[in-house]
Amino acid sequence: MKFLLALPLACLVGLSACATPAAPPSRAETRADRPLKLVSWNMEFLAEKDGVGCEPRVESDYAAMRRIVDGLDADVIAFQEVETEAAAARVFDPARYTIVIEARKGSPGGTCGGQFKEQAVIRQAVGFAIRKGLAFERHPDVTSLMLGNEQLRSGVDLTLRPAGRKPLRLLSVHLKSGCFTGQDAKACPVLLDQIPKLEAWIDEAARGPLPFVILGDWNRRLGLPDDRVWAEIDDGEPANADLRLADAGTPPTCDPRYDSFIDHIVLDRRAAGRMIAFGETRYAPGEKHYSDHCPVSVTLSE
Repeated sequence: MKFLLALPLACLVGLSACATPAAPPSRAETRADRPLKLVSWNMEFLAEKDGVGCEPRVESDYAAMRRIVDGLDADVIAFQEVETEAAAARVFDPARYTIVIEARKGSPGGTCGGQFKEQAVIRQAVGFAIRKGLAFERHPDVTSLMLGNEQLRSGVDLTLRPAGRKPLRLLSVHLKSGCFTGQDAKACPVLLDQIPKLEAWIDEAARGPLPFVILGDWNRRLGLPDDRVWAEIDDGEPANADLRLADAGTPPTCDPRYDSFIDHIVLDRRAAGRMIAFGETRYAPGEKHYSDHCPVSVTLSE
């Protein structure tokens, strides 16, 4: 992957082990001279309190995830499966990041099953962590993705307005799980009903003045040949809806069980022209996986 060339090899296989301390305040002042880095990370039931949810954690787990975030050195991180703003703040240092989370309250209910069958399911929310000093404007959440169901996630929609750079529209999403390919799985009717709602957002944004990027857990292998969902949204109508799948042609390395991404960063025609590289951050060999997903990223020129 092209982005790997910019990092020492030791950091590629164990980012949490080679993360640097929190950046000094002066660093933000020089960011306009550097590529803009956008990240998406599904954080697997990130709870506000220790020992809660379907992936119960202790303080050392949160500390390790904070080190991973610091090592990402990202300008914006779209996150998924985060219980609350307070949960996000356990990983995204509030001194470095502004946290924006969807307004949907959710109604998870039930228990987790498996080895955590006694644990209660917690809210899984989407949002953004935005580096301090980056100006942004928040738009209403994209509640159409919920299909009237509080258990389905809305999208978080904002415009990034960094000083000295062109504005950029961003959307964080987490679509229905269980319809990774094809259309016959039990979950497919729901996910396939979400796609026209997402396409409506894409088409409206494509007609607008700003380039846009959609980041998140799509729960769909968009990079497989002839994927129905990708064909539907990448129709080039209007012209800026000619989309780029950032991970196209790149297999994931986070988990050897999977050979195609479901976490995607999708760019419109204008943003695609600014893309420098795509990357995936891996856990070190033998290191605990602090989420069942790895962060994925793109870097964009000015």
